[in-house]
Order: sequence, then C-alpha cells, then structure tokens
Amino acid sequence: MIILACAFIGALIGAFTAKKRGGRGLDMLQYGAGYGIAFALIGLFLTVVIGRAVL
Repeated sequence: MIILACAFIGALIGAFTAKKRGGRGLDMLQYGAGYGIAFALIGLFLTVVIGRAVL
C-alpha cells in the first residue's frame, strides 16, 4: 500500500513539475511516469525497512 501511495504522489508531483515548466500533455505524462517510478522505489525501500523493523 505504501508503494502505491508513493507512486501516485510521485506521478502527481511529476505532472505538476512538467506543467510548471511549460510542458504539454505528453511531457506531463513522461514526468509523471518518471517521478512515479522513482517514488515507488522509495516506497519499496520504506516497506522493506518497516517490515524488517517490525519482525
């Protein structure tokens, strides 16, 4: 669940970043995908760290 939330937040941040820089629809899609993947990886590491700490 943490991974999906981080990916969604990353996609939103990426899309807003592209829009702020004057990008069009495909630019926002590309930035959203890139940021979404990066944030999903961060969420994955958080999930692993939390799982290891609890067990």
